[in-house]
Amino acid sequence: MKIINRKFNRDYQELERYEAGISLTGAEVKSIRAGRMKLEDSFVRILGSEVYLVNAEIPIYEYSRPQEYDLRRTRKLLLHKSEILRIKGKISSHSGLTLAPISCYNKHGLVKLEIALAKGRKSVDKKNLEKKRDIERQEKREVKEYLKS
Repeated sequence: MKIINRKFNRDYQELERYEAGISLTGAEVKSIRAGRMKLEDSFVRILGSEVYLVNAEIPIYEYSRPQEYDLRRTRKLLLHKSEILRIKGKISSHSGLTLAPISCYNKHGLVKLEIALAKGRKSVDKKNLEKKRDIERQEKREVKEYLKS
């Protein structure tokens, strides 16, 4: 099971990757293992000396009965203190850097979140990136057609 943030590569340019654990309830773990998590509009925020995943949607597990369950609650991420300090230093020294989730997956029975220190892309950069991908796709298609005949 691997849940991917499909908007990440379009919206951000990745600089560094980190692997973090997530503090979850039992029903949330079962829901994630079923592949029901959305990372598209979520982001990572550092408050004090702790890191939090904000706005990630984990739907309620169908066989659980939690009262007043919030789909988009803020969840604590588990990183080493040295990693948090390193990330904080880089974000404060460089303007325009942010933390964004890339993917969520199981690793040895634990749920892990892959986050990246990234720089946001401007709309012009996004258009150029899409244009470049379309051209590459078209070239591959033409080569494939040429080799068929």
